[in-house]
Formats: sequence, structure tokens, C-alpha cells
Amino acid sequence: MRNRRKKSSAVGRARWAGGVCVVMLTLLAVQSGGTRTQQAALPDTLGLNHGRLIPSSTSMVTAWSIPRDPSADSTLGDSLRAARIRWGFRLFMNTTDQAPQFTKNRVQCNNCHLNGGQRELAMPLVGVASVFPEYNNREGRMITLEDRIVGCFQRSENATGAELPDGGKSRTLTSERRTPDPESREVVALAAYITWLSEGFAHGDTLRWRGHNIIPADRRIPVAQLSRARGKTLFLDKCAACHGRDGQGVQIGDKKAGPLWGPASWNDGAGAARVYTLAGMIRYTMPYLNPGSLTDEEAQQIAAFINSMPRPEFPHKDDDYRTERLPPDAVYYKSRP
Repeated sequence: MRNRRKKSSAVGRARWAGGVCVVMLTLLAVQSGGTRTQQAALPDTLGLNHGRLIPSSTSMVTAWSIPRDPSADSTLGDSLRAARIRWGFRLFMNTTDQAPQFTKNRVQCNNCHLNGGQRELAMPLVGVASVFPEYNNREGRMITLEDRIVGCFQRSENATGAELPDGGKSRTLTSERRTPDPESREVVALAAYITWLSEGFAHGDTLRWRGHNIIPADRRIPVAQLSRARGKTLFLDKCAACHGRDGQGVQIGDKKAGPLWGPASWNDGAGAARVYTLAGMIRYTMPYLNPGSLTDEEAQQIAAFINSMPRPEFPHKDDDYRTERLPPDAVYYKSRP
């Protein structure tokens, strides 16, 4: 009788454990838009990061890890430089609260450059300070790291666009604004953080992990052949669990996905407003807990749908691409002869 009861109890525990596993797998599938069996070919690591980056194939353990966190690094000391680096990190992780005068939306730096700018295939910023000054195709000139940060504020954080409606939400914005410039305290602090991430790299060093989050040219579908309807269907199936059917982000515990269109999102002069650029970000970083599970084609269709939606207007688009050719995926720009 005792053996029978023990056997029955063991079977019950096994069924309970199995049920929990099924529930967890189901939750992950809902969050990530699919299971690993549906994953397109994508290596766990490119073998390029030399231990400096979170692997692209993240897990529940590493999904929100910060390999180098200046707020937890006692070796930095208490110098002015250390204070700037730590503030730069806070700005990076929570841009809208730390720099409200330069953010007219609800997009954080960390929404695009994941894990504090330290994840492989997620536009990592480790070592990036060493490549500047660098030629910028959009502006047709050499730019500094501070220039690049100013551009992100103006475009990705919509620092020059229309006011975000208050609506009783997270914060109240006033009409009084300053325009970010390379000497702004916030810009200097962000540059200090990125420079700290780039310690050990000399100017001109090759960053083997840079430039891999792109759709290869031979796999790009002409923008005119991308289907907004198919993109919407894929978005609702693969992305809405975290970003919401309205694209504004769903609160899940203490995490909330970034807004993808509307007044709270990036403006139409941002890099993510280009279809192939956004498709590369989606292909290699989304869904958040199952990156790489989408195909090149699916990522492009979803990007085309997202960038067919309304968003704030960047008022200086006429000054862009004056030297270089207008890219074919810059869908918010007027064609030029």
C-alpha cells in the first residue's frame, strides 16, 4: 500500500511538473511568436564578440543582463568622469525620464541597442567610440560621436518634432524645449558611457561584430513588392503579444516594449523609419525572447507594415541625402530626380 501511494504521489508530481513546463513553453511561444522548432537558420553566436557581448540567441537568464554596468562598478571611483559615465548609463536605459527636454516620445536608447548596447546583432556599441569621426551618408559629412548622439535625440527620440500629447500618462511635457547639441550635458554623458564601453579599442580598430544586423542585399525584396496586409498579419501573430495590436507596447511586469508608430514613436527621419534598416533590427533581435525565429522575408514584411503607419514628422528631411543617393527604403522621403 505504501509503495502504491508513493508511486501515485510521484506520478502526480511528474504530471504537475510536466504541466508547468507546458505552460512555460506556451507563455514563451506567446511572447516570442513561435517555438524554437520554427526558427530560421541563425547561429547562437558568430564567434565575433570576444566575450564582450551577450550572445544573439538570448535566454531567460541573459535577456536583460548588462555585462558592464557602471552603476555596479566600484573601480570607477567618484570622479567627474565616473559620474558622467554612470549618468550616461541611466540616460541610455531610461532616456525619456532622464532627458525629458530631449525626448518628445517614449523611446529609450535601450529599445534599439539591447542590453545596454552590449548584445550581439543588436547594434552593439562596444568599441564604437573608436570609429569616430566617421562619414555619415545621410548628412554627407564626417561626424563625431557627439554629432551621432544628437542625431539620435532629434530623430529616434523626436527632439524636434511635435509635442507628445499628455493624456494623463507617464509625464507632462511643456512647450519649452532646448535643442540638443554636441556640448549638451546629456550628450556628453552618453558619449562618456559609450567611450567607457570602448575602452581597450584604438582608433581604426576593426569591430568584427559591427554591421551584421542587416538584411543581405541579395535577399532584399523591392519595397514596392512588400505587402502591408501580409506585414500586418505577421505583426499581429508574431509581435502583438508584447507590442500590442495598437503598436504602443504592453506592460508586462516591470517591462514594456517600445512604441512602434504614432506620436510616442520615432519620427520619419530616424534610421528605423527605413524599411531595410528596421527589418534588420527585427530579423536579429525580435521577438525578444526568441531572436532569429523570423525569416528575412517575414522581417521585411513586418518592417514595411510598421513603416506604413503614421509617425511624427522630422522637419529637416529636405537637408538629408543632399550628397548621397536617396536609399530606396527611405519611404517617408520624397523621390528626387
